Order: sequence, then structure tokens, then C-alpha cells
Amino acid sequence: MNVLVYLLPIALSLGLLGLGAFLWSLKSGQYDDLDGAAVRILDDDDVRRN
Repeated sequence: MNVLVYLLPIALSLGLLGLGAFLWSLKSGQYDDLDGAAVRILDDDDVRRN
């Protein structure tokens, strides 16, 4: 039972840290252009043309 005294605050703080990182990524526009990343992978910029 003494382990819960340490593990519960650690688990809560890691959960809040993850939630904060997710909210920060939403605010910074990380998920705004989901279709653009799918099309960008098909773009072939490194092809040499003579």
C-alpha cells in the first residue's frame, strides 16, 4: 500500500503532462492539414531531370 503513495502522483503527473502536450499540439496547428501530409509523401522532389 505504501507504493501507491508514490505511484499515484507519478501516474497523475504523467497523465497531465500527456494531456498538456496534446493540447499544445492542437493549439500549434499540428492537426490542421491531415490530407496534405498524405499527398506530400507522394511528391517526388529528389528526382534528377536532365
